[in-house]
Parts: sequence; structure tokens; C-alpha cells
Amino acid sequence: MHELIGSLIAAGPVLTDGAWGTELMRRGLKKGECPESWNLNHPERVEEVPLRYIESGSRIVLTNTFGANRFILEKHDMGDKVREVNKAGVKISKQAAGDKACVFASIGPSGKLIVMKQVSRDELEDAFTEQAEALADAGADAIVIETMIDITEALAAVAAAKKTGLPVVANMVFDAGKDKDRTMMGNTPEEVAEKLSTAGVDVLGSNCGQGIEGFIPICRRMRTVTDLPLWMKANAGMPEIIKGETVYNATPDQYADVALRLVDAGANFIGGCCGTNPDFIAAMKNRGL
Repeated sequence: MHELIGSLIAAGPVLTDGAWGTELMRRGLKKGECPESWNLNHPERVEEVPLRYIESGSRIVLTNTFGANRFILEKHDMGDKVREVNKAGVKISKQAAGDKACVFASIGPSGKLIVMKQVSRDELEDAFTEQAEALADAGADAIVIETMIDITEALAAVAAAKKTGLPVVANMVFDAGKDKDRTMMGNTPEEVAEKLSTAGVDVLGSNCGQGIEGFIPICRRMRTVTDLPLWMKANAGMPEIIKGETVYNATPDQYADVALRLVDAGANFIGGCCGTNPDFIAAMKNRGL
């Protein structure tokens, strides 16, 4: 186990952060606008997000770099700014964290599907390598690959991230099948845990896709096949559309109550995904997480 990961989990479960997209929207990000462009245009507003999470109890915060790969940035005419955007994202979160929290840099999906022949695995690894190197050069403490729906893309991102020498966390989305216990491509938690472990990640888990109740069996099943630390970031329940707005139905207290059960199921790193905010982190901290 990487020394940083070991030291973080030595004293028990580690609180990570919550959603970023909705927090940026609260600060003025418009629908369709590139969130990562704010690293260059509105760094002070981006910095408010990790600051609030750290104030609420996060020991790890991510970076505003989820979609900062060349494929997604090209859609916003920013394909030539991959390094600049990623380095700025790490700098902003590091500035907010100081010596109070670690900064784990975010890598999200490319938006392209291998099965549809929109991209090759090698092209994905090249793009993720470009992003991962920029994140590492800027001083990230670790890299988090998240919200992946295709294990092949996740493994390409893992291979790229491992070249940096930083600790690597990799997460898949489980929201398919009648029990919502498979990835979109049909992989089970056990298959994912085995493949990611074999690929050499330091931490693995799941984020997004469903509410925290559904994460308990996923976490438990992953724990049966791996001794690696597990990372879990669930949504704040299932979304409803109310007056054209997406609203999540779980309260911070409800979420925090289930989070304690998630720890019992084997989770080592716990935070939140869509619909969560600093109040969710504070509620978990208040319960001793």
C-alpha cells in the first residue's frame, strides 16, 4: 500500500468531499458552460468549493478537472489548454487545502465510447496520460479516476495515472441491471474489484449512479474479493425533476446515518457525489466519521 494511503486510513475512515458541479452552479456556472474553464476565468469562485468542504470536515478534496481531458475540452474550443487547465485546477485546490487536507486530482470519462468505435484504447491512454502528467506536475497528492462506465476506459486511465508514480484511486458507476449492481457494460462489483486490483490501483470503489443505500451491497461485495482500501461516494438519493430543476431527496442526516453502515460494510474513504454538499460532509463528521 502507498505510504500516503496507509497514513490516511490508519486512524479509521477518511472523509472526502461532496459534489462539485452543483456547487459551481450555485456560484454562477451556467448550463452548458465548461466547468473547467473556470480554473482560468474564475479561480476565486472555484476555490470556495474546496474551502467549504475542508471547513465541513473533508480530509481530502478533489480538483475541478473532471472533464479536463482533450476530448471534452475540444468541445469547448479549449483542446490546446489541457495542461493549463489541469495545472490551474490543482493549484486552486492546493491553495484552499494548505496543510489541512490532501488534494486528489480528478480524472473523469472522455465522453467517447470504445464499443461504438468512437475512440481506441490507445487514444484514451494517450489523452489520460497528458492529463495525469499535468496534474502530477502541479503537485497533486494522488489521482482519482471517477464516474467510469466502461472498465476498459477505466483501465486506460489507470495505466496513464500510474505512470506519474502517484497513488491511484479508481471508481466505477453501478447503476444498471434490475438490482443496479452492474456497470453499464455489465460488469459486477467483484469483476471490477479484481480487474482494478490486478491493474495496480492503490484504492478502488464506486461513485455516482445511485443513492447511498445501494452502495452498501456494492461495497460489501467488493470487500469479499479485495483487501485494498475502498472509496465510496454516493448520490444524495435518486433525483426528481421539480419545476425543471433536478432535486435529490436525501437529507444530510439521512445520508450520514447510512454512511455509518457503509463503514461497517468495509468502506475506508467516504464522501458524496451528485446532490451532496458541505452540509452532508458536516453531518458525517458529526457522527464521528
